[in-house]
Amino acid sequence: MDLITLLPFIVLIGAMFLMTRSAKKKQAAAAQMRNDMQPGTGVRTIGGMYATVKEVHDDTVLLEVAPGVHAVYAKNAIGAVLDDAEYNRIVHGDDPELDTDGTVVPDDASSLTGDADAEVAKIDLGKDGAADDAETEDATAKDVKETEDVKDAKGESKTDGDADSK
Repeated sequence: MDLITLLPFIVLIGAMFLMTRSAKKKQAAAAQMRNDMQPGTGVRTIGGMYATVKEVHDDTVLLEVAPGVHAVYAKNAIGAVLDDAEYNRIVHGDDPELDTDGTVVPDDASSLTGDADAEVAKIDLGKDGAADDAETEDATAKDVKETEDVKDAKGESKTDGDADSK
């Protein structure tokens, strides 16, 4: 056989080997993470529930999902072991990075615009009221003229839905 004929098979086998190798590394890292769990650490299950580890057994973990509420989960159901800062930020809303200097953000933007009693600036578009009235009257007269022009030979006016057939 020719080497060029075997080349696609060799590439395919090499790609499969690389994919399975990386998957095995990920599985080993996840197993190590689950084995390193200690009571008192925060975890996230594969279902998205956050809880605190109370007891670790061979294949199961006792989790406290709420104060006084315990549940037994399989170790494989633990999706991630979280550090204390991240767990507290997600579950309790604690964020040490937030400013705690007493800055209050208003619910509306009215206090951000300055003096609330100040007169609101009017926008002048360059047209005066008399010009607007004249344009409206011209448009109305034009519409009336167009409707009078649409009449058939007998002098009857036609509307959009009328047909010429009998």
